[in-house]
Amino acid sequence: MGSSVAAKYAAGHHAPPLLTDWLPISVLTDSYKTTHYLQYPDCKKMVAYGEFRQGYEKDASDTRLVFYGLRYLLEHYVARRWTLQDVELADRFFAGHRAPGKTPFPYPRDLFLRFIQENDGYMPVRLQALPEGSVVHAHVPIFQLTAEAPFAPLCTYLETLLTHVWYPTTVATLSRRCKELIAAAFDRSVDGGRGSPLLSSRLHDFGFRGCTCVEQSVLGGVAHLLNFDGTDTLSAAYYAQFALNEGRPVGESIPATEHSVMTSWPSERQAISNMITHFGQGVFATVMDSYDYQRALDEVVPAVAAELQEQGGFWVLRPDSGDPTDAVLAALRAAERAFGADVNGKGYRVPRGVGVIQGDGINYHNIQHILEAVMEAGYSVQAVAFGMGGGLLQRLNRDTLSLATKLSHIVYADGTAVDTMKAPKTGPEKASLPGALAVKRVDGIPTAFPAELVSPEEDLLQVVYDKRPIAIQWDSFDALRQRVERDWAALPPTAGVLAPELQAKRVAVAERLGVQW
Repeated sequence: MGSSVAAKYAAGHHAPPLLTDWLPISVLTDSYKTTHYLQYPDCKKMVAYGEFRQGYEKDASDTRLVFYGLRYLLEHYVARRWTLQDVELADRFFAGHRAPGKTPFPYPRDLFLRFIQENDGYMPVRLQALPEGSVVHAHVPIFQLTAEAPFAPLCTYLETLLTHVWYPTTVATLSRRCKELIAAAFDRSVDGGRGSPLLSSRLHDFGFRGCTCVEQSVLGGVAHLLNFDGTDTLSAAYYAQFALNEGRPVGESIPATEHSVMTSWPSERQAISNMITHFGQGVFATVMDSYDYQRALDEVVPAVAAELQEQGGFWVLRPDSGDPTDAVLAALRAAERAFGADVNGKGYRVPRGVGVIQGDGINYHNIQHILEAVMEAGYSVQAVAFGMGGGLLQRLNRDTLSLATKLSHIVYADGTAVDTMKAPKTGPEKASLPGALAVKRVDGIPTAFPAELVSPEEDLLQVVYDKRPIAIQWDSFDALRQRVERDWAALPPTAGVLAPELQAKRVAVAERLGVQW
């Protein structure tokens, strides 16, 4: 930040600009992509598409995923109008970007200037994408780019930005898979099973503070809210409510202490009594391991039991250290000793007015272990919730679902149309699909087809940008939640998603290229 800007901010004139305000749209790509306009052959048309190449963490037994987040990228970046200033700033930057010696670096300056003049400043490509919240299997195309002469070489210029959809999609998929684990345990041990209204609050987003920036907290936090109501990531809850859901609430939370609150009082009992005074008629949580977790369970919990029972609220115990499974079981036993428990219709014990949330060290894999241990101990899992921070919003990357964008079709300058694909002998899992593509449901399963075999009305790849922004009636966030819930349940964990005609085209293209497929 320049010193003059900082001085104005300090003087109260205005907030400093966001990071994106410093960046011209012309540099929001990879360095090597700015040189590709010189590398592609002369052509009239190019088509490229994106797909996730595997299930979550290479899980071959369940390749479903929740596609989400393209709208944000479209509205904030793809549909942005370029100006001459974007080119002027690019000139200044690329003048010293080439190694060695920081010499001039090539970039498609003339093409930029041309579409600024001829296309009102909008990137001259056509973008198709699946609807937000679509549930599909790996290898189903999620978006498709088409560019025509004279701008055909810019077909993949937006790949870098569009690839960022990996993040909200991966968070949404992880959150959904966690919900499936918890729902299965609800079916076994909770009256009403997965139909219980408690299910939507069983995984709580604790990840805001671990995010790299506010934008990440919004993208990841909103993706989680497709599946659950619980969040402490206010940025995401606010954005989902007011930007995506016409002001209707989306995320929920409860009053809760942190260690600083607990240690500010002379004793943990006094801190908890204060919570009961302020929040004891509703749901609230207290962290229990500021000093000695087991002693707090054995001595403090029974000491305040009468106060809570008089208020009639619900107390959530939160361990924050030690072995997660042991900590949860210890809290359940302490709750039962102090408050008693009822046996539900499925034969599992439910502590009265008290539950536990485990928010330390939680990830997809140990959720299953904790749920099993709770049920083996005779407790219903309705008494347990989970908080995920880093495990939900940080411990994943583009390779978790392996998103890639590849060229699939080209029409050369002489009019020759050619389908192409990537088919590396040393990495067959990275092979791509040939030709212009479409996605159509076959027996309810989104399936990839050659585009020429699918009518626009049947194609799930909808046009969302066509050389300029177009009018789109986006579904509400409530509708997206319903779509995810319905389509995840309807889709089998695995399925063949390549139409026979596309498989045949793949074989033919491989033969033409002289590669083995």
